[in-house]
Amino acid sequence: MKLWEGRFDNPTAKNADLFGDSLPFDKQLWAVDISASLAHAAMLGHCGIIPMDDAKKICDGLESIAADIEQGKLEIVGAEDIHSFVENELVSRIGDAGKKLHTARSRNDQVATDFRLYVRGAFDNLSESLIGIINALVDKASEGVKYVIPGYTHLRKAQPMCAGHVFNAYSEMFLRDLDRVCASRERANVMPLGSGALAGTSYPIDRDITCEMLDFDRPCENSLDGVSDRDFVAEYLFDASLIMAHLSRLCEDIILYTTEEFGYLEISDAYSTGSSIMPQKKNPDIAELIRGKTGRVYGHLMGLLTIIKGIPLAYNKDLQEDKEGLFDAEKTVNNCLNIMAEMLGAISFKPKKMAKASEMEFCCATDVADYMAKKGVPFRTAHSVTGKIVRWCIENNRTLQNMTADEYRTFDPVFGDDITQIVKGRACADARTSYGGASSANVKAEIKSIKKRLKQYIW
Repeated sequence: MKLWEGRFDNPTAKNADLFGDSLPFDKQLWAVDISASLAHAAMLGHCGIIPMDDAKKICDGLESIAADIEQGKLEIVGAEDIHSFVENELVSRIGDAGKKLHTARSRNDQVATDFRLYVRGAFDNLSESLIGIINALVDKASEGVKYVIPGYTHLRKAQPMCAGHVFNAYSEMFLRDLDRVCASRERANVMPLGSGALAGTSYPIDRDITCEMLDFDRPCENSLDGVSDRDFVAEYLFDASLIMAHLSRLCEDIILYTTEEFGYLEISDAYSTGSSIMPQKKNPDIAELIRGKTGRVYGHLMGLLTIIKGIPLAYNKDLQEDKEGLFDAEKTVNNCLNIMAEMLGAISFKPKKMAKASEMEFCCATDVADYMAKKGVPFRTAHSVTGKIVRWCIENNRTLQNMTADEYRTFDPVFGDDITQIVKGRACADARTSYGGASSANVKAEIKSIKKRLKQYIW
């Protein structure tokens, strides 16, 4: 039975029913729908809006429905949406008392409340997944403290770094994501229940009772906004999109660093695939899939923004389209975070290849210029002299590392014998001691800082 059919003489067309049917996807909200209804019924009884006996019957009936669904004894079918299903089932179990549940409530504030409850839980689950990947990155950074790796700009070798610095960079990104998720969750934790269809209700309800029972921070201040707002869904999808962007960047680095051309890391066989024709191949399919799924989550964000950009106050049926994208994005982002955390634990370093690469393509050239500047040579002059040294090395098939101190002095007498040690990859990396720099000492300090900052999000 439809909750609204009393006004109509004839039933809706079957294809119209199918087109508007949301039960196949919103049945996922059954638990939060029952939780919100339990709080609403208890409030109705407490305020004397319905008899306490009826309120108790309703609550007992709702709990029995929840138990049967949980145990697989009750299949969610045969209604236009989850709200209709629960109410119809309730009436079939307890009779007319069940028909009083919807007193002082509309499906508009009901669905808005249900979805806020669901998304609030989704934010909590996303926080846990983010904590998991940050811990995995911290472990990998700790392992990388003893290694050196070339850093890149424009995808060209730039300067040597402690290898752990790379993984700490991603920890910082995901820490910001975690902070955003927690802030979004706080903004989402506002209760629409009691807003009615759009204008509130004439019944003497007590919204603070339901607010406390459902663990909301406060009731919404405006009934129109309460039933029509979907900012919290957009925020979840934005947060998820930015997380996927960071995951995609991490995947790209892993894909590059595990190629034969780079060869700095190796992905475990457990997270690699082969080729059906080329027996030598070891492909980074998991990383590529995560990178590919990023666009999927972006699409759900754009879809919701398009839905809400032009709908008038208050509720419109367009808002039924807010759920499927959220459900898919939630599943996608959590799966990607969790498998990335596992894959990170199975990635190994190739120290010799990283160390050798850290001294190739004149990675240590900046340190030559800095050496001269510290000796009193103006940096711009030192930069020019170092460029000439690099050009000489290219013309003579030499490197900064196999030049002698006397050869350095042919370019400028400021060079001492110690220059040959300054241009070592490890020395260059560990010279980056400025706050936030890429030395091994800094990386160790940052790991401690990340762990300390992460604690505030663990409850």
